[in-house]
Amino acid sequence: MTTQLTSQTERLDALALRKPKTSTGDKVVSGVSHTILVIWSVIVVLPLLWTVMSSFKTSSEIFASPFALPQVWHFDNYLRAWTDSGIGASFLNSVVVVGCSLVLVMLLGSMCAYVLARFKFRGSRAIYLAMLAGLTFPIFLAIVPLFGILKSMGLLGTLPGLILVFVAFALPFTVFFLFAFFKSLPFEIAEAAAIDGAGEWRTFFQVMLPMARPGLASVAILNFVGLWNQYLLAVALNASKPENRVLSQALGAFAGQAGYAVDFGSLFAAVVITVVPVLIVYVIFQRQLQGSVSQGTMK
Repeated sequence: MTTQLTSQTERLDALALRKPKTSTGDKVVSGVSHTILVIWSVIVVLPLLWTVMSSFKTSSEIFASPFALPQVWHFDNYLRAWTDSGIGASFLNSVVVVGCSLVLVMLLGSMCAYVLARFKFRGSRAIYLAMLAGLTFPIFLAIVPLFGILKSMGLLGTLPGLILVFVAFALPFTVFFLFAFFKSLPFEIAEAAAIDGAGEWRTFFQVMLPMARPGLASVAILNFVGLWNQYLLAVALNASKPENRVLSQALGAFAGQAGYAVDFGSLFAAVVITVVPVLIVYVIFQRQLQGSVSQGTMK
């Protein structure tokens, strides 16, 4: 018995000491990829850190020593950016517009993608191809027709009009993304729910939609980033009433003030205010996004 235990222990020690062999090519590829990732991280992180640091400086400090730490941390830059430049009111407008647009586009997009993925009917393929065509249509070509449509509806320069445009802008991508996700889900579960007496609405909202939660989180993050940073549609369709400006409009107007009279400390503070919500949303939904990617790779 003691001899058997000794031999098993020796085998375990030998397995523990045995290391997987890595070829020279694997080491080179690993080193090059890690080097590229480090360089890319530096390119992304350093400008962000410089912006945050400059948001606590005065304009004279920024021009005199742009890469030095501020001598005095001017937290009042954020207060001036929030009040004097109109960033505060525009921030609230952006929250309303992007929040309502995101809820509508996720609801309509998930329903449309589920129907196209689950049911086959005459014209379903044409609808799906029309959604794909919407992804290839440049935004600037749609500005003039959208301007005329909103003007005829009396929604030009209003927040509801901008919400409708944002929903129409994000709907094709949402349907395209969720179509493949719903297509990969086992519809036998939906059939089992139907046998238990659940209708189509109950099956969708209580069975299939919770199963698609990782995909919904992923597309919600991507839509939020795209709509939050949307500038062209907002400037073209929402410029008639300054009180209805969204954050991207207010930031562009603030940055375009006369020449060197711009308060660059407050400007960088406004940029930080614009970026922070996107980072917060990504940090909150990061786990769902990673789960969606890993689930897609396993399938």
